[in-house]
Amino acid sequence: MKSRIPVVLLACGSFNPITNMHLRLFEVARDHLHQTGLYQVIGGIISPVNDNYKKKDLAAAHHRVAMVHLALQTSDWIRVDPWESEQAQWTETVKVLRHHHSELLRSLPQEEALDQGRAVSPVPAAVPELKLLCGADVLKTFQTPNLWKNEHIQEIVEKFGLVCVGRAGHDPKGYISGLPILQRYRHNIHLVKEPVKNEISATYIRRALGQGQSVKYLLPDAVLAYIKDHDLYSSDSSWKGSGPQNDEGAAS
Repeated sequence: MKSRIPVVLLACGSFNPITNMHLRLFEVARDHLHQTGLYQVIGGIISPVNDNYKKKDLAAAHHRVAMVHLALQTSDWIRVDPWESEQAQWTETVKVLRHHHSELLRSLPQEEALDQGRAVSPVPAAVPELKLLCGADVLKTFQTPNLWKNEHIQEIVEKFGLVCVGRAGHDPKGYISGLPILQRYRHNIHLVKEPVKNEISATYIRRALGQGQSVKYLLPDAVLAYIKDHDLYSSDSSWKGSGPQNDEGAAS
């Protein structure tokens, strides 16, 4: 696979809490890109949204980052990155992409070029492509007036690219054809079919926990244990927040 284009997948969202569906998005997307014969996925990044996103019932960022870290204990290629959650304010998705792209460039190993047996100036290794991983529900939000800036949508699909995993009740091909910006760069939007229907909802999990119902097997056991240990999402949890959402809605 040495001739394939290296890719890093970035998922932004609330992860409130992270579920098995969030984790499956990465696995399905990686399989799809590998099967094209063009790409080699070398890493995945989960970036939980900042507390200043002000989404209703949003657990504190340090809890959400900790839960993602626990969920990824068994993954050898996906990691959580707290940078977005640690900023002084909410950060637009395109700016998160820019940050991680610059970090990728900074971390590239330098390969020594050889000239008649002696090392000369370093040659940069192949630059990985950074693609935004999302569900079809996020793709639909691009059509919502005043939610995303047009220049941000263009930069995301033109410079970075999207890997969009289908969800029941959504028509990603229709979303693309209905928006000129997406249609123009459709070659850089990868539509992925989830072979196993997976509609686990973080919203449902929060509601079920608040009602004292079981959510075992919908999210990793370590995450469930953390939720119980820190009394998150229960009906009397004191952390609950409320307020209007910012632009560019984060996934649940």
